[in-house]
Amino acid sequence: MIFQPVLHPILLALLCAAPAFFVVRALVTGPSRALWVLRLGMIVVVFAMLLRPGIPGGTSQSLATDTDVVMVVDTTASIVAEDWAGDRPRIDGVRDDVQAIVDEYPGARFALISFDAAAQLRLPLTTDATALISSLDVMRPEVTEQSRGSSIGIANRMLADTLSAAAKASPERARMVFYLGDGEQTASSEPESFASSAKYVDGGMVLGYGTTQGGPMRKTTGQGTEGGDYIEYQGQPAMSVLDEDNLRRVSEQLGVEYQLRSADATIDLPEAPTSTTDYAASGEVGNVIELYWIAALALIALLAVEVALATASVVRLRGLARIRQTRAPRARTKQARVRQSGDAR
Repeated sequence: MIFQPVLHPILLALLCAAPAFFVVRALVTGPSRALWVLRLGMIVVVFAMLLRPGIPGGTSQSLATDTDVVMVVDTTASIVAEDWAGDRPRIDGVRDDVQAIVDEYPGARFALISFDAAAQLRLPLTTDATALISSLDVMRPEVTEQSRGSSIGIANRMLADTLSAAAKASPERARMVFYLGDGEQTASSEPESFASSAKYVDGGMVLGYGTTQGGPMRKTTGQGTEGGDYIEYQGQPAMSVLDEDNLRRVSEQLGVEYQLRSADATIDLPEAPTSTTDYAASGEVGNVIELYWIAALALIALLAVEVALATASVVRLRGLARIRQTRAPRARTKQARVRQSGDAR
């Protein structure tokens, strides 16, 4: 038998001691001892449940990647241009590729930076890959009416700060950067450089989305693009065109490779810069068969008994109340007859 308490056992004992004291005092001095024994049993069962008892149930092997992976994702209006897999928005391809990256580096820590008119750290480094996918699923491109042009390098400072902090906190870990965008520069200024991040980057890739023919973009409101009108320019649908030269420039600044993505091609991801531990090297992780559910069932049974007793008490009290209400008129009638009899004498 092993225990995995949700809190330190001493703290659990202190938390349960206070209600147990009052229950024991009522058990010794008060009536209805059976009821207080029942309540004391509830406290004991809750304490046992919070200790999380279990028994060893075998072992399983784990695979882990000792790497920090930072995703830099384009969320400008052009990322919903409809030229991915025919007429789907480019962000669908981005989401698919992020999932592939997560699958490729199990156990890695992931961070998510998005950029449009400004850069935003959506998710700091975490091993919770589910949180990363959830953040990407709810991520929406910038609102069309608020768009004033964007730069493909606006996230350079935030990326450098994120990588620098990761390097200071865990210098032994490698760092990878994946930049996902279409390279379209709509700001009037020159794109900012990512060169300041290169010294922290051990690997990664720049992934390009879109076509040279371009794709139309629906207006966005922050709630999605489904069913919206298309953005127009001079009476015609505005077209967003892939700019591979800009994306190759970003890849050179970061010191990573560039890859043009398409729906009919499998993504070719690089190996982790530090060795991905294999199953033997990562060791075995013990499984535990949890037994807290037995205590939970016992608690439910005790609560059911408590509810049944309380219900019976309420029914009994209501019955007594009805009897009193029935007897009261009879008593008053009898008293009235006695008075009438006395008056007659």
